[in-house]
Amino acid sequence: MNQPDNNPQPRVSTPLPQREGQGESRLVPRKYLLTFILITSLFALWGFANDITNPMVAAFQTVMELSATKASMVQFAFYGGYATMAVPAALFIRRYSYKKGILLGLALYAIGAFLFIPAAQQQSFLFFCLSLYILTFGLAFLETTANPFILSLGSKETSTRRLNLAQAFNPMGSLCGMSVASLIVLPQLISDKRDAAGQIIFPLLSEAEKADIRLHDLAVIRNPYVAIGLVVVCIFVIIALTKMPQTQSEEQKALGHVHSARLTLSNLWHNHIYREGVVTQMFYVAAQIMTWTFIIQYADYLGINKATAQMYNIVAMSLFLCSRFISTFLMRYVNTRVLLSLFAIGAALCSLGAICIVGMVGLYCLVGISFFMSLMFPTIYGIALENVDPQDTTLGAAFLVMAIVGGALMPPLQGLIIDQQTVFGHPAVNVSYILPFICFLIIMVYGWRSHKQSIKVTK
Repeated sequence: MNQPDNNPQPRVSTPLPQREGQGESRLVPRKYLLTFILITSLFALWGFANDITNPMVAAFQTVMELSATKASMVQFAFYGGYATMAVPAALFIRRYSYKKGILLGLALYAIGAFLFIPAAQQQSFLFFCLSLYILTFGLAFLETTANPFILSLGSKETSTRRLNLAQAFNPMGSLCGMSVASLIVLPQLISDKRDAAGQIIFPLLSEAEKADIRLHDLAVIRNPYVAIGLVVVCIFVIIALTKMPQTQSEEQKALGHVHSARLTLSNLWHNHIYREGVVTQMFYVAAQIMTWTFIIQYADYLGINKATAQMYNIVAMSLFLCSRFISTFLMRYVNTRVLLSLFAIGAALCSLGAICIVGMVGLYCLVGISFFMSLMFPTIYGIALENVDPQDTTLGAAFLVMAIVGGALMPPLQGLIIDQQTVFGHPAVNVSYILPFICFLIIMVYGWRSHKQSIKVTK
């Protein structure tokens, strides 16, 4: 059972509309620093899982001889787990505590990772999808818990910046996942070997030869998930032994002053900035996953092998990471809603370049999208929750995490477009990026609408 610290308790709150850069207090108070560090480490954990999984779509497509549409079911299983478990996670946290939610999330994460062992033995694509589905049950718990917890560890004036800082460690985990995929997993895949003409030779082999290669390659895919499962177990032990501060909502729960789930849902539904934020977050996650998942297919059309193509993903994530720190700094001087709209415009223009330009310049535009995506998830999250009652924050956070289902719904549609090979004489893989382009336009509109709303509130 959690015991509160003797220090004054943090309050779960979000920033009120105000001019950034004025009246700010310390970003992370010293008394919450250890908790902040531990919770921030969780952002890296789900970043690793997210971005070692993206290139696995292309790997499974080759080794299991799947279409792009069917291979993208990896993403459907992965992000479908968020949609399934986000609300149950919130209800669990409302009843118990953030710490117990984190521990359960870590346990599910580890179980899903270790299920890769029997999945590889069975050589079953569906078993791998099931393993990822359970793994993301854990990620749903972690994200539903960690984001509002970070918002609570300090003043409301700095909460969005604090969340952006914590989220900066998400791409660090992502870079680790991408590096493992690029330097360890993909180069060892025998199924991706090519002949002198650059063609994959795996489909031309006999069934007996394919079976041996498939056994080897699935073991290569399995190993990093087992390794991260062991890391998760270690972090589980550390957090289990660490005392966490209570939040305002947990204090109110202890006193019996808690909104019913029905009242919370009503409050959230009638908050249009929150309601639109959930929808916008769904489109953002869809854009992010589509952008990163199919970089390999985009490069493959240009004759670049998977291991080399994954290096472009690493460059994209490096841009994403650098931009996260840059945007966090800019928020001191530029309104976050305006910045969100400007970055959405930049991402939309890069998407147009990826669509219209066939060749390396188009690939560079595709990589460049990541620079502009950096601030979007935490900023949409913070804006959506800015006027949400602290008692409604946990369930409100759950629906924002549940919006990650966008990453499950739209990649199969993009894969369906890619499978067409050409669309009106243009490479289908280029045309498929019309979907992220539309998503970025929606984000731009949300940023601008929320900015106008904040101006009305301050008048």
